[in-house]
Amino acid sequence: MDSIPANRRLWNQISSAYQHEHDPQIGATPRLWGMYSIPDAHLHALGDVTGKRVLELGCGAGQWSRALAAEGATVVGLDLSEAQLAAASRAMGAARYPLVQGAAEQLPFAADSFDLVFCDFGGLSWAPPHLAVPQVARVLGRGGRLVFNVASPWFEACYDEAASRVTTTLQKDYFGLHTIAEDDGATSYQLTYGDWVKVLRGAGLIIDDLIEPRPELGTPNGYNETDPPDWAHRWPAELLWVTHKP
Repeated sequence: MDSIPANRRLWNQISSAYQHEHDPQIGATPRLWGMYSIPDAHLHALGDVTGKRVLELGCGAGQWSRALAAEGATVVGLDLSEAQLAAASRAMGAARYPLVQGAAEQLPFAADSFDLVFCDFGGLSWAPPHLAVPQVARVLGRGGRLVFNVASPWFEACYDEAASRVTTTLQKDYFGLHTIAEDDGATSYQLTYGDWVKVLRGAGLIIDDLIEPRPELGTPNGYNETDPPDWAHRWPAELLWVTHKP
């Protein structure tokens, strides 16, 4: 399924509104993961990036990329949307880094180009993982790491489309999760735990950790309505995978 054209159109359309709503939160403090803005300092997923060749796979306005560039990483920000890349260019700090337009399932980089590829609800949420993960494995050097955060299948299976909120009731078949229809014909992707393991291992990657970020009670979700409000304190809303290429 070629989701690239529709996904590009969607993000070009919503980029300005998305950044207006979310940049005050995700751009204010560096290294915050996911819907609940949990610091990497608490999760220990990314580690020291000084001197590392780093690709952000779906960089958006570059909030992560500019922070890691300021820490001494050699960063490349890749995104499908030219509007998102324009936002990243405008927001870029003193530490400059290149921006590349491209799709996660068709990475325009040579083999062994990066020591770390990562995304936070980026390319691995918006590209078919069975195509994108092998591309990541190709561009990683030996010992290179893929670290990425995506929605948990629990979260998606409990999402009530009619009420536009996550509930305590199963709404979808767990084994039916794969493609999710978004606005204007766009598509995002959601795998089961087992399918993620198959895709990662099939690309030759070693799974080092699976972190299920758990926000403290009362932590707001900046993106979705949940019922109860502390849903993610009781059930995993996100999966933060930590892998490497042997």
